[in-house]
Amino acid sequence: MSYTNFLASLIRAKSVNLNKIRFSPSRCRSTVASPDRQEEKEQERQSEGCAVVEADPVELITQTKNAKDVRLNRIYVDFDNTEEAYKSKNNIELLRSLLVFNLCAIDILVEKNKELMELSKKLLGQRMFEKLMKMTFYGQFVAGEDHNSIKPLIHKNQAFGVGAVLDYSVEEDLTQEEAEKKEMDSCISEAEKASPGADHREKKYKAHRRFGDRRGGVISARTYFYADEAKCDNQMETFINCIKASGGASTDGFSAIKLTALGRPQFLLQFSEVLVKWRKFFNFLAAQQGKSDMTALEKRLELELLKESLTQMGVGARDDIENWFTGEKLGLSGTIDLLDWNSLINDTTKMSNLLMVPNLETGQLEPLSNKFTAEEESQMKRMLQRVDILAKHALENGVRLMVDAEQTYFQPAISRLTLEMQRKFNKEKAVIFNTYQCYLKEAYDNVTLDVELSRREGWYFGAKLVRGAYMYQERDRAQEIGYEDPINPDYEATNRMYHKCLEYVLEEIEHNRKANVMVASHNEDTVKFTLQKMNEMGLSPTENKVYFGQLLGMCDQISFPLAGQAGFPVYKYVPYGPVNEVVPYLSRRAQENRGFMKGSQRERSLLWNELRRRFLGGQIFYKPVY
Repeated sequence: MSYTNFLASLIRAKSVNLNKIRFSPSRCRSTVASPDRQEEKEQERQSEGCAVVEADPVELITQTKNAKDVRLNRIYVDFDNTEEAYKSKNNIELLRSLLVFNLCAIDILVEKNKELMELSKKLLGQRMFEKLMKMTFYGQFVAGEDHNSIKPLIHKNQAFGVGAVLDYSVEEDLTQEEAEKKEMDSCISEAEKASPGADHREKKYKAHRRFGDRRGGVISARTYFYADEAKCDNQMETFINCIKASGGASTDGFSAIKLTALGRPQFLLQFSEVLVKWRKFFNFLAAQQGKSDMTALEKRLELELLKESLTQMGVGARDDIENWFTGEKLGLSGTIDLLDWNSLINDTTKMSNLLMVPNLETGQLEPLSNKFTAEEESQMKRMLQRVDILAKHALENGVRLMVDAEQTYFQPAISRLTLEMQRKFNKEKAVIFNTYQCYLKEAYDNVTLDVELSRREGWYFGAKLVRGAYMYQERDRAQEIGYEDPINPDYEATNRMYHKCLEYVLEEIEHNRKANVMVASHNEDTVKFTLQKMNEMGLSPTENKVYFGQLLGMCDQISFPLAGQAGFPVYKYVPYGPVNEVVPYLSRRAQENRGFMKGSQRERSLLWNELRRRFLGGQIFYKPVY
């Protein structure tokens, strides 16, 4: 079943029929986890944090016959080599970087940056204001105004081994009141408006006006607000143009999308709640069998005990339950793990004209809320169609598509949709990549489950690991509304989680060359951790399984040495768009990266060292050669 048909069936079916519940044989692989994953390493490394960035996957390889030779060539990168780090920049560009980084470290300028930009526009006029921006912040962090103007920068970086992740970074300049209204209108169904409080919804997955403006407390991530279907179509066309531009600008292009730009967020909220409730029901049943302390992959429900529990809970008659759990692999193993359990949702989608969820108190399946209107059903179907269209365009243009992570109340649905795209489009190589936010407590479980599913079903796993973009917003929302904080308790715990997830994927690459990972980090220690693990496992940069990414205008001392000295695939996240329309993006970038800029003393020191080296060496008019 394609992922479009799979999710469309969530809203299409019209009746409840428990007798038809059964595991799909095509989804019920062996429930015995691969022996390579039976024992996980307990030791976790600590390092300083890593920022959220975008980067691009690379083409896969199938030949591993030179593995022994690979192990003999250890990876070494000198991050103090300023000549290598800044060889793509002339002296004016280095001076601009120093100016911008120093300005971003001044609190008052960052706090009042929007007001200062508006004042500058009034005093200088539009034309001079745009020139000033291009000489400073815009020139540092944005590639250009359109597809054509960004090509020189992209081609120059490619000449030095650094690719691009294109992103059209125009944002709506909405007031807080406008953003809140749009969010509330798009996240509440007609049935909820007519009968508030009459459904079985959890408060985490309901819209709250206090957090309606999702731009607050967000680091380096654009925010989309739903207006109507025409706007979603326009945003899809923008993504398509970006995909085509990426394909035309390079042979290994990459493009990023957000699912909240493609449809009504009400659907993401409701589908996320369904997925989470089914997972909680599995954990509830696992606890009954004394397996609550196991990891997500280790939890395996004994089939006979499961049947007894469901019978005692009154879910169905014993004979009916016997018929529900049919499937060749499932019957042979006698156990059910979480991946098998998740496949149940494929068939329960036919049980209701909306979404069915288990009630932990009664064990009965009940509708999440009342019936959708015909227009709401059409809106959800069109969202799925837009996702499918983008994936097909990416495949046709030779571009990899990265699905950005978003807030935790949207993310389960986003991850499931991405997983269904991977099943469909990642059969021969990794085209679709999911993003894992390692500040989440459940990040490791999410990574291990998806890796195991890709292994069982034989498709190419693609992941981008980030620290996370919504930490402050997530913490405030959880505390205010009253549910468990989904974020790791502290900075160090997030770093350990990042390294734990990364090491797991690297081990999967070592044993199965179908896995791919992008290390999205500005942190030098995280990058060095990756190199160390690759050396221990004998993984080579030239295999194009591990790649790195940083934001345009930041951390060149990491990006260019990785590409130039070691031959890693490295990518810069490349925003572009008209100056005036990118100002909201630049304003938030300055505020959100203030802490990073204050801590960028090393980068500023390296920039000064390179300028000094060039001036003393007579390279006053240095120009990159490529």
